[in-house]
Amino acid sequence: MTRLLTVFLLFIVTLAPVPSFAGSSAAGNPVLPVAEVASFANRVQRDLAARGANVAIVSRVGRDPSVLPDGINYTHVAFWVYSRITQADGSTGMGYRIYNLYQREGDLTQSDLVQDTAGDFFAGAHSLDAGIIIPDARLQRKILDVIASPTYAALHNASYSVLANPLTGQFQNCTEHTLDVLMAALYDTSDRQQIKANVAAYFKPQPVQLNGLQRLFAPAASRALTTADHGATVGTATFGSIARFMETNDLHDEVYRITPTQVVRF
Repeated sequence: MTRLLTVFLLFIVTLAPVPSFAGSSAAGNPVLPVAEVASFANRVQRDLAARGANVAIVSRVGRDPSVLPDGINYTHVAFWVYSRITQADGSTGMGYRIYNLYQREGDLTQSDLVQDTAGDFFAGAHSLDAGIIIPDARLQRKILDVIASPTYAALHNASYSVLANPLTGQFQNCTEHTLDVLMAALYDTSDRQQIKANVAAYFKPQPVQLNGLQRLFAPAASRALTTADHGATVGTATFGSIARFMETNDLHDEVYRITPTQVVRF
């Protein structure tokens, strides 16, 4: 019994970083002051608008950066679309509408497609730091066409896994849905099998190091941590892996990072 308890405690310690990079849920209790978050959200919007971005892929840090696994800097990714926004008081103006995939409150193994505002997007951030990809103008138009079509919702798989394997369709997380929409736009297709074939051919997932004990017990800690769709190694879609795909294939206008005080290129 003592040995079993020791193994269990070791599992808890080693597993701790794993759920910390999910970050694909709508904001719960704010971590940072509301005014700072609102100011940063507006900074990101102004920056994108100044660059003429009609569509951007934007990421946030939704968990404590100190516990994120190697190679993973951001935890949630969504499309930002320049749109006419109606405010609570009924007034309208131009801004960015955010197209998210969020885990479902009360059942983290399920997800929903949710639209929200820039302020909502950053409301649960642990640090004011955004990774941004601005696709080239032609790809922006094609992404808009997909988002405006039934394909956008049809590519949603509600079965959620933090570590979803982007090469399969068994589970999905926010970044995989973003990648699937991107592939649908690039190849003018809504066929899931063709999209996954293109992902397998041209996209390299971010490796995630998990030892055997973590993989064995992760679903017991949270069913949203399953690795059932992986083989001997674990790899998932991340902001960084999408950025590398875009840069390798010259599909971007800009890839950069923005904070309250600086804008830097990756």
